[in-house]
Amino acid sequence: MLVFRWVLLLLLIAGILCFAMYIGTGQVAWRRRGLTVVKWAVVAGLAFFAVLALERMAMAV
Repeated sequence: MLVFRWVLLLLLIAGILCFAMYIGTGQVAWRRRGLTVVKWAVVAGLAFFAVLALERMAMAV
């Protein structure tokens, strides 16, 4: 669980840095990278909550 939290946090920080670089430089490549990183952050967040749900379901049985 701790690994998921760190991965999610690092992905969000990387996305923020990419968008900051886009604002600073105006290059569209940084915005594209930022959107890609944010998409993966969403996927990691969904995986995190899926694992939480599966753990709770396993405890209920």
